[in-house]
Amino acid sequence: MNKKRLAFIFSGIVVLILIYSFFGSTSDEDVLLTTKVVKGTYINEVIISGEAQSTSSKEINGPINARRFNIYQLKIQDLVPEGTIVKKGDYIGKIDASEVNSKMNDAQLSLESAESKYTLQQLDTTLTLKQERTAIKDLLFNIEENQLELKRSIYEPPATIRQLEIKIEKFERELKEKKEDYSIKKRQANAKMIEVGTEVSKIKQRIEELIDLQKEFTVYSEDDGMVTYVKDWNGNKKKVGTTISPWEPALASLPDLTKMESKTYSNEIDIRKIKKDLKVKIGFDAFPDIEIDGVVTEVANVGENKRGSDIKLFQVLIKLNSTNKNIRPGMTTSNRILTHQEDNVLMVPLEAIFSKNSISYVYVKSGYSIEKKQVELGLSNNEVVIIKKGLNENDVVYLNAPTDMEEKSITLLK
Repeated sequence: MNKKRLAFIFSGIVVLILIYSFFGSTSDEDVLLTTKVVKGTYINEVIISGEAQSTSSKEINGPINARRFNIYQLKIQDLVPEGTIVKKGDYIGKIDASEVNSKMNDAQLSLESAESKYTLQQLDTTLTLKQERTAIKDLLFNIEENQLELKRSIYEPPATIRQLEIKIEKFERELKEKKEDYSIKKRQANAKMIEVGTEVSKIKQRIEELIDLQKEFTVYSEDDGMVTYVKDWNGNKKKVGTTISPWEPALASLPDLTKMESKTYSNEIDIRKIKKDLKVKIGFDAFPDIEIDGVVTEVANVGENKRGSDIKLFQVLIKLNSTNKNIRPGMTTSNRILTHQEDNVLMVPLEAIFSKNSISYVYVKSGYSIEKKQVELGLSNNEVVIIKKGLNENDVVYLNAPTDMEEKSITLLK
């Protein structure tokens, strides 16, 4: 029993030794990774994300005449969901009309007051002029009466006759003055009637304008399209509860989905590589299978600071050469801007390049041995570097330094 147990223990020790000798002696440095020098097309790209937007869209505005009535804050009360497909005349949303309704009520009260004032002025004018006309008629009767008496008094003493003549002259003079007063009072009454009548007309006109303004508080589409919310000054989209102003009345837009671009921002390092008319491959996070060709149409010369960051960013606009029915404004885009391309060049991964004393070199497999060879490098991107001299196509190079090769001399270029 003891011999079997010892044999079992001995066997276990042997297995452990074998496992250690097989795995334990292997280190990362002993595992050599190689690759071949390839000839192909070198591509250098700047990859930046952006946001899809339409280059042509029609704004959907709230009340644009509110400023005339001193209404400056317009709260969105209702709004159809973003992405809704609408036809011309379809409902879009509603603006809180409480302020314009209040002004309408005030105008109605003012109109009632003005109409009452107009009616009172009309009655007052009618009464005043009637009194004046009655006074004129009375004077005419007095004159006629005295003239008859004068005719009957031809045999009366001269003093009596003269007294009647003076009395008639006095009435005639009063009649003339009364007619002049009547004319003046009639003009005054007409002026007052015009004044109060004008006030009534002005208030009625204001009410008509307020009724038209009230209609603007319910917003309808002026064309066919897909509703997209507009953004305010700090980049937040308009929604129910936010406000618009008479100076910026847009609450949504109808983008032309056949004319799309990607709006993006580049950092200070990459912006030096980006030029107008460079080709771009545009992908969409929401649809990984969709890729559209594009071209850089605009590169900002002046950088700007994004909120919460001190880093300068430069706006870049990229036009989509075609479109897709699935693409919508606001979608995140991945833009691969082709900044440089060279055909038929030799390339190796960046990991294959080593340097010493400003000399770039590679480890090249030469038969059963390894050679350290100097290479002349060209342009590089994040993955590969162009080999201008020192290697041939299909040469095998090492991606990590072989052991015991540090002191080996470098074969320099001729």
